[in-house]
Amino acid sequence: MITNLLRGAAAFCLALTPLTLPSPAAAATTETATTAVVPVPEVLPLEDAVGKLLVAEEDRTGYTRDSFRHWNTGLDASDGCNTRNEVLLAEAVQEPAVAAGCKLSGGKWISYYDGVEVSEAGKLDIDHMVPLAEAWDSGASTWTPARREAYANDQGAATSLVAVTARTNRSKADQDPATWMPPLPDAHCRYIGEWTATKLRWSLAVDQAEAEALKVYAEACETTVVHYNLAP
Repeated sequence: MITNLLRGAAAFCLALTPLTLPSPAAAATTETATTAVVPVPEVLPLEDAVGKLLVAEEDRTGYTRDSFRHWNTGLDASDGCNTRNEVLLAEAVQEPAVAAGCKLSGGKWISYYDGVEVSEAGKLDIDHMVPLAEAWDSGASTWTPARREAYANDQGAATSLVAVTARTNRSKADQDPATWMPPLPDAHCRYIGEWTATKLRWSLAVDQAEAEALKVYAEACETTVVHYNLAP
């Protein structure tokens, strides 16, 4: 299960703090003491990351939400928690109690889209940073069902799924940053960084209006840094 620490570190990577970027010659992987190969993320200023996105027309032909199976058994099939509850446990700022069947009670979360503190898991939605319909439009229509399931349940990057108030998630719906942004202005740079990281992670395209909006925000968020790994 992804820990709060790992998610906190990932969010920090996208914070508005100048960071030193690795040289282009830096190794693409690093080895742990057990010789396991761990991918090293791409690290780019937001403006450069936006520049790497492929611009293409979108097409929603054939889309249904059922094309993306979720929520599945999550990272740990033995813990009794599906992806939704694993994300809630990972993002809690105060851990909830976990009863049989992974029923959550208590706990506390901060919805970064609007800055609202939430103390009931049922009042939170797990937002796909890039909505399922938008992903379909942008390239996922050509994927296998297994890959779409992997996308819909992606906990391999802390920015792919985020616990937010149901109100903001439903306001966002399937919109991209050309037509919707979090209501909290202080969240905008983080949001654009995470949106861009998710599109790059899954090699998803952007349409022209989306690309132009991302460029405008990137100019304003000049100290935001994007970290991402390509999805397996």
